[in-house]
Amino acid sequence: MKSSPQKAKVAYSVSVSCETISLPPFEDILVLSYRCPQGKIGVSKCINLLSPEDFEMIAIDHDTVEAIIVSKKILKKMPAKKVVETLNRTVFPMVSQGEIVKVDFKLTASWSNIEIDDD
Repeated sequence: MKSSPQKAKVAYSVSVSCETISLPPFEDILVLSYRCPQGKIGVSKCINLLSPEDFEMIAIDHDTVEAIIVSKKILKKMPAKKVVETLNRTVFPMVSQGEIVKVDFKLTASWSNIEIDDD
């Protein structure tokens, strides 16, 4: 009499983690390179649907970067030209065509030597 083959037992091990996110999934700046999968117009429409009044798109004249989407909170504190200059020195050289890069841009403004008139 033949014995039937025994079936192997299957054991599962699972690890799960989760976190709360907000939409859009970035807060400060999104760098859009040429040939990014969704395209400049597609990403812009998506951001406008998710958060219509909070971001501004700025066209960029760079070899690999086509545009940036910047939080209006940043632009209220720092001129767009300065934001672009900062990114051009730091982030743009690292961006490859076809990428979308999320940038955390923590801005601190400070004042010194503030003169106050005696009244």
